[in-house]
Amino acid sequence: MTTTAPRLGTALARLLILAAALLGTLLAGAAPASAHAALTGSDPKDGAVVATAPKEVNLTFSEQVAMSPDSIRVLDPAGRRADTGEIRDLCSGSVVRYGVGLRAGLPDGTYTVAWQTVSADSHPIAGAFTFSIGAPSVTSVALPDRTAGGGLVGTLYGIARYLSYGGFAVLVGGGAFVLVCWPRGAAVRPVQQTVVRGWLTLTGATLALLLLRNPYTGSGELSDAFDLAGLKAVLETKTGAALTSRLLLLGAAALFVAVLFGAYARRTDPKEKKDLAFGLGIGGTVVAAGIAGTWALAEHASTGIQPGIAMPVDILHLLAVAAWLGGLTVLLVALYRAPSLDRRAVERFSKVALGSVTVLAATGLYQSWRQVGSWSALTGTGYGQLLLVKIGLVAVLVGIAWISRRWTRRLADPKPREQAESDNGAGAETDADAEAGSEADTGSDAGSDTETDADADTEAGGGAVVDPERAAQLARQRAAVATARRKRERDADPERAGLRRSVLTEAAVAVVLLAVTTILTSTEPGRTEEEAGRAGASAGPAAVPDRPVDIRLPFDTGGVDGKGVVRLSLDPGRTGANGLHIFVERPNGKPLDVPEVKVALTLEAKDVGPLPVAPDRIQTGHWSASGVQIPMPGEWKIQVTVRTSDIDQTTIDKNVKIG
Repeated sequence: MTTTAPRLGTALARLLILAAALLGTLLAGAAPASAHAALTGSDPKDGAVVATAPKEVNLTFSEQVAMSPDSIRVLDPAGRRADTGEIRDLCSGSVVRYGVGLRAGLPDGTYTVAWQTVSADSHPIAGAFTFSIGAPSVTSVALPDRTAGGGLVGTLYGIARYLSYGGFAVLVGGGAFVLVCWPRGAAVRPVQQTVVRGWLTLTGATLALLLLRNPYTGSGELSDAFDLAGLKAVLETKTGAALTSRLLLLGAAALFVAVLFGAYARRTDPKEKKDLAFGLGIGGTVVAAGIAGTWALAEHASTGIQPGIAMPVDILHLLAVAAWLGGLTVLLVALYRAPSLDRRAVERFSKVALGSVTVLAATGLYQSWRQVGSWSALTGTGYGQLLLVKIGLVAVLVGIAWISRRWTRRLADPKPREQAESDNGAGAETDADAEAGSEADTGSDAGSDTETDADADTEAGGGAVVDPERAAQLARQRAAVATARRKRERDADPERAGLRRSVLTEAAVAVVLLAVTTILTSTEPGRTEEEAGRAGASAGPAAVPDRPVDIRLPFDTGGVDGKGVVRLSLDPGRTGANGLHIFVERPNGKPLDVPEVKVALTLEAKDVGPLPVAPDRIQTGHWSASGVQIPMPGEWKIQVTVRTSDIDQTTIDKNVKIG
């Protein structure tokens, strides 16, 4: 019989168009919110030059963060601590602000503020900036170049996160596959091994996450994973409590697996087996939802808008992923290693997978709205771009799943009478041949066994030695015959072979999809990234006594080494004479030497200006001018022209309020 691959129907196209329309509707109507902490402001500001030493340094964040005594450190030009080490909680309403007091009598110079904390969604964040008292100076403090949660510890933590998601999917999806789709699979050893390995993977990954949590959010040194004091501190955090709860729930999951592959697999009475299946279904669902809840309670779903809705939705999303991808894994194992897989089991899983995809679509759209919020964030942020990759992979996976579903229908369709009779005749002939081959194999094996027994008797009576090479050769022959027989049985059904290839492709795409999802859960959401950018762009600071006007202007001249940031400080930022400091930096924060910098001030409301300012070069990346006159208060446009080569230059501007 010739079998052709089923064609992808138009129903899938309609489903994808509907999903795209729903996604567009949700994103178009999104309102602003936050779901990942970011630094939105500081006092003094980055690059500020203040006349007198402030009493404290304050940091403002987009959402609640967990502070420790060393979360904010202020270092003087020589690298010594200039703060008192006492973190002050200055939060008020929706404003999240923390400060640290400074020691009295600080000398003039450039000070470095290094901060590191953990956001409410469990991800570490860190940064550093400088401000100067009196005038900028040379500093021996090197700004940290290690990204929070990066390095070897960050890599290991990411791998453990990936394995925990994969283990959860196989454990939950495999158990559901056996209970719902293939009860007889509880006695199949490859299926048992797959589900047990899922439990072992999730348990081992959870223990690794618990040990790595302290260095992941702190020093970044792998040796700190075994610091008992650090582990104790982790256990007192929200993430530590979630990981501990997951380990306790995994104990209950171990009991579920033991009963499923023990008492349930051995039950022969239909009523008893049905009752036990009902109990396992209820208990397994509760345990699976509890394990999924340990992610929802500690990560993105627990912060931002509508957490009361987002957490249950996240749990449903994870359970749907597990039912689909975990069941797919067990199905693949059964197709390759269990020729006795019932066709009705494949059909049942097809229905389960369809329901899982429906739940995934609904919950995924809601999560995308929460984390992205706008089309600009979807295309212009790292989170949004990763989300687009994930959506593309899901679309590919749905397409392959649709093909698998068509193969499943062919498996389930009854054959016509004539074809069945023809197949029965061919099957009878094949069975006769197989029986003859089996008899031949049995005879050969019997002869081999007789020969071996004779050799053994000879050895016992006369001292002759059995040839080990002959014994090994016979063992290899038997193994080859058994493997060939299993392969013939496996490949005898072309529909099953087509389904096997389709499911294998699904599993390969699912592995990549799981990796993208893992990266996505540790990436700053696009909604928050855009908010932080708007906060920085709209911070056109109003001047106050002894506080300069500080602005940051990114530029790109289009030439070689033409990208960077201009930090401009106008002190004291009011009418009359002002001091101007300009710092030109590369994207990584290091000074950038440019041939020329020019500044112009314009008060468009009064038709004043542009007033040109020609600053002098002080050192690499630092330009300064004194006595810059601001004739009247108002909304002034500050234009900065940066020339990076003989032909490459650009002009950037920003409006600031000067009192």
